[in-house]
Amino acid sequence: MSGPDFHYPRRRAVRRPKLVHSRRRTASSLWLAPLMAVAFLAALAGLQRMPGGAIADAGDAIGMSIMDSAAPAAKDALSARFALCHSGGGSNCVVDGDTFWFAGDKYRVADIDTPETHPARCAEEAALGAAATGRLHRWLNEGSFSLESAGRDADRYGRKLRIVTRGGTSVGSVLVAEGLARPWEGRRRPWCRA
Repeated sequence: MSGPDFHYPRRRAVRRPKLVHSRRRTASSLWLAPLMAVAFLAALAGLQRMPGGAIADAGDAIGMSIMDSAAPAAKDALSARFALCHSGGGSNCVVDGDTFWFAGDKYRVADIDTPETHPARCAEEAALGAAATGRLHRWLNEGSFSLESAGRDADRYGRKLRIVTRGGTSVGSVLVAEGLARPWEGRRRPWCRA
């Protein structure tokens, strides 16, 4: 069947898109990428300059909370199960409202002064000291915490001076707010009324 009257069927021409148009579309949208990157960096720099409250307001406005970051939780990496120290040293126990043992070291909460319990000078000081001791004990057992430098490493009794915090809040400020401690003023003051 290949005589002079036979014609092979024609193949259909396949239409191919013109590449010129697609190149033009791609090239015309390339300017958007650097513009978007510059806009993102400018917005980020603006947020960093805002005060803390403004950042939280901005986060709430777009449906997310910027203040709910994991940074504070990651920072509070220390924890133990604390008992009450009845005498002498210990591994993890609370001595009184501003002193505790942790991992074999004795710590003094540096930003407060609490009533004495060993020995108390009056019944009022004993009751307040017992309440402060119980509150510190509960607070330490409520979750992880951090030990932050207080300027000096240790006091004259060899206790490590630290500000004890959880989520950026000092346990000292909690005890002061609850009336169980005073802010540290550089020296102890009596707790008993004359």
